[in-house]
Amino acid sequence: MRRLLGFLLMLAFLWFAGLVVFVTGLPAKVEAPEKHTDAIIVVTGGSERLAEGIRLLNHGLADKLFISGVNAGTHITDIIATLPPQAEKPTPKLIACCILAGYAADSTLGNAAETAAWMQSEGLHSLRLVTADYHMPRSLLEFRSAMPGIEIIADPVFPDRFRRQSWWRSPGSANLLISEYDKYLVALLRIAIHGKASDMEEGKG
Repeated sequence: MRRLLGFLLMLAFLWFAGLVVFVTGLPAKVEAPEKHTDAIIVVTGGSERLAEGIRLLNHGLADKLFISGVNAGTHITDIIATLPPQAEKPTPKLIACCILAGYAADSTLGNAAETAAWMQSEGLHSLRLVTADYHMPRSLLEFRSAMPGIEIIADPVFPDRFRRQSWWRSPGSANLLISEYDKYLVALLRIAIHGKASDMEEGKG
């Protein structure tokens, strides 16, 4: 029992240490804010993300905007209508030519797979990924796994409801971070196992 208790305490310590590293490593700024990419990818989950994607498109940082994880039956104009009043709006011409929606994804893994398929169909090679700062590590993990040959620039947004500096004092922010960290660990384990399995299959071939 003592050995089991010691093992469990060690696991708890490692988990907590990893959480601290995870929080410390959250992006604090946008990478290469002026660099042009082939596409802007917005992962649904908050109006701040869409507003940032539209702003980037308006300023010419990419030729196309792809919104991944849109609810079935929702039109682009319906999505644009959810923008805050102070947010930049796209012109009708820009909506018609350059803003597309993906309806197949219902998770971050699905967002990555949906985006990878779209990028391949469009013949694109670089993207700017827009999502919340707390969601960016897992998103980058999934997207880079799904698209190893694609250049990905992280463009985090910083939701007001998420208290990053004092997250341990806010039950909502703490629960959000712990949940995101646990999902990150699961994704990391899944990718590691899948990668080893793939390597073994290639070795047999």
